[in-house]
Amino acid sequence: MELFEQIRREYEFGEGTIKGVARKLKVHRRMVREAVANAVPRMRKKIAGRRGKLAPYVGLMDAMLEQDRQAPRKQRHTAHRIWERLRAEAAGFNVSERSVRKYVEKRRQQLGLLSRETCVPQTYDWGAEAQVDWYEAWADLAGERVKLQVFSMRSMGSGGAFHRAYLRATQQAFLEAHEGAFEYFGGVFRRLRYDNLAAAVKKILRGFRREETARFIAFRSHWRFASEFCTPGEGHEKGGVEGEVGYFRRNHWVPVPKARDLEELNAQLLAGCRNDQERQIAGKPMRVGEAMLVEREHLLPIPEEGFDLAEGSFPVVDGLGCVRVRTNAYSVPLKAGSSVQVKLYSTYVEIWHEGQVVARHERCYSRQQQILDLEHYLDVLEKKPGALAGSKPLEQWRRAGRWPDSFDRLWRELMKRAGKQAGTRQMIEVLALGKQYGYDLLREAVEVALGSGSHDVCAIQYLLGATPSRGAEVPTIEVGLLERYERPLPLMTDYDQLLSAGAGQ
Repeated sequence: MELFEQIRREYEFGEGTIKGVARKLKVHRRMVREAVANAVPRMRKKIAGRRGKLAPYVGLMDAMLEQDRQAPRKQRHTAHRIWERLRAEAAGFNVSERSVRKYVEKRRQQLGLLSRETCVPQTYDWGAEAQVDWYEAWADLAGERVKLQVFSMRSMGSGGAFHRAYLRATQQAFLEAHEGAFEYFGGVFRRLRYDNLAAAVKKILRGFRREETARFIAFRSHWRFASEFCTPGEGHEKGGVEGEVGYFRRNHWVPVPKARDLEELNAQLLAGCRNDQERQIAGKPMRVGEAMLVEREHLLPIPEEGFDLAEGSFPVVDGLGCVRVRTNAYSVPLKAGSSVQVKLYSTYVEIWHEGQVVARHERCYSRQQQILDLEHYLDVLEKKPGALAGSKPLEQWRRAGRWPDSFDRLWRELMKRAGKQAGTRQMIEVLALGKQYGYDLLREAVEVALGSGSHDVCAIQYLLGATPSRGAEVPTIEVGLLERYERPLPLMTDYDQLLSAGAGQ
């Protein structure tokens, strides 16, 4: 535009001729004529690029794209995959991936494989709807990179969102995350929109009808919300939570978060949700946090009584002192043949007997595993002390860091003094003290006893009973006038001299 203006001025107020302007400004006379005729340059015609080296392979690429018309949407060729196939299948192929990408994009538009739907913007009343979804993310837990399933619920009125991570997207995790979200928002939305999640949908029927799981129906009835399910493969029907997942992933999962365990990671995610309350979504008059406060007044109240999230079963204790839960075995301190009640939660397993919790384990998501607690076998080991050294519960305690080196040193000393069988039985007595006093205090008492050269069960029991942390601290008393009775300690040197003199006689 600046050059055209300069040409027109020079022609009108300067040289005055096309030839003179072209010579002075060093441009072609054709450009001078164009500028004199019109102040705005004409749009240049786009010259079709030559295919060159790509020409022999156009037919192969078109065939692949034609096949994609009949293929499932998520199993179609990408431009990168087409380029890889040409490199492997076409003799003498030596074309850049960028050239293939440009051709594939243009050809897809011609075939209608890149069609995009136009969505209609929606408005939502306060508390009317929230959208729910699961997504995958990676985190470093205790130094190990772990793939996680993350629950997300987004309010369509305020734009606030709640995220919580789990090892697996089980039904227990699904329901538990709902309760956490309702607590975060301060109430219950009148309608929740979902994908066709297995935790909620048993079977997809015609249209929008679904056969839902009995447990989800009971949960929905308890919390009094309505549910709607999207058409399979139509993610835009819950575009609010889809966009929220992308935003939260970019801002709170990059770089890969690090945490001691899942509980600490979820605390970080919750802090991220609260930080996002400070942002203002385009087109919204208020910040997210301010809108959430307004919306809270329009949500359904949280019921006074909670919903039992556990999945129940009633197994029998087997001959290895375990109960079978799903595909795994968990130890219990009960005799074989006892009937128990198991409550399965998203992160742990509780085992009840006669109205009391007798065992609690971290839930294992692997298959055909044994999760054993050495404490559950102490009564049996008192009768069979020889089984302790090679026992699987002891091995699991070692791997979990619950068996310190001081226990091994004490065990060796006890066997040295009392023999292998009697010494092992005494070690089992020491371990039984952990039930009463706790294993952290037991470890401290064992280390103190070993440091003082004592290897006796009674000494360790005495140290546990005399541990300052278990009793009240004794206050200092002012002696006052009693100080007058203080006397220096007697010297025994003269008495020693008399003894030595008597020995010389």
